Amino acid sequence: MSLLPPPKQRLWIWFLWLAVFYSGWTILVTVLDGWADAVSHWPMALAMAIGSYAAGSTPMGGGTVGFPILVLLFDQPAELGRDFSFAVQSIGMTSAAIFILARRQPLAGAMLKGALIGATISVPIGIFLIASWVPPLWIKIVFAVLWGSFGILHLWRINEISSHEGMTDFDEHWDTRMGLAIGLVSGATVVSVSGVGIDMVLYTVLVLVCRADLKIAIPTSVIIMAWASLVGIFTKSVFTGVQPGVYENWLAAAPVVALGAPLGVFVVDLIGRKPTLLVVAVLCVGQLIWTLSQESRALGISGIALSLVAVGICLCGFERLRLWGAILVGKIKRKHHERVSPADDAD
Repeated sequence: MSLLPPPKQRLWIWFLWLAVFYSGWTILVTVLDGWADAVSHWPMALAMAIGSYAAGSTPMGGGTVGFPILVLLFDQPAELGRDFSFAVQSIGMTSAAIFILARRQPLAGAMLKGALIGATISVPIGIFLIASWVPPLWIKIVFAVLWGSFGILHLWRINEISSHEGMTDFDEHWDTRMGLAIGLVSGATVVSVSGVGIDMVLYTVLVLVCRADLKIAIPTSVIIMAWASLVGIFTKSVFTGVQPGVYENWLAAAPVVALGAPLGVFVVDLIGRKPTLLVVAVLCVGQLIWTLSQESRALGISGIALSLVAVGICLCGFERLRLWGAILVGKIKRKHHERVSPADDAD
């Protein structure tokens, strides 16, 4: 398990990244005449000021706010919300990831390594073979169900989740294989369809199975979502193209999220993660209710019922992971007890 304490911060790396990014953004809005587009899409910049804070301080990417704002509030296509999630997170969560690495915050290194490899393989496959077959309505529902169930989990188990310290020490090879499985499955499915999700899946395994401290689980989830977003926007830009309107919204939001997400990383250390998680959990449940209400005519009674059943299945899955974690922890404690003889105890 690669859980290294921060030896020495190197924040100059993050400041260098900011200098490079803002220089490039300045060229886009001045030399390439993007200022008018940036100004005309100021509502998205305002929305992402909140979204980027959540991206850096919780296991929920900036697309968790950007997607419902574009799709539910502004009535834009779900495909636009997904592509915008990739684009805006490629800046905001990358900035937060660089900030986390520069501060040398502890990470679940082995599981993160496996997830990075898995996402690199699976996100393009999912974009090519899966996402194009999912109807726009079900992109909205997949997003709503995943994050709604995730919000319910935190409202239900927040005291337990926030009380973990350190991380259960399994086997490093086991962690890597688990991370690889998470990256392969969630990258090809939820990430390619909704633009978010791999951070939630990795975080859930860390806190429910590995009983990881939030100070380990959340930074790890930020880094994997940053990488998945970079892979996603690269794949979309080079091979399939992004939806019209993504660039203009990105141009407005990018300079905000480049600072907002790292600010979330920093501020949450001062005020604690529990209050922020509770607020975001309520928002996640609210967007589930909002989505089902807005799409009630298209879904019908059967569609709404299936969506609620899907939420129940997700919650059952979370509970199974939690019980599995308890079983694994018990086995480790028994093995440790068996290795320690009475003579060792006396010593």
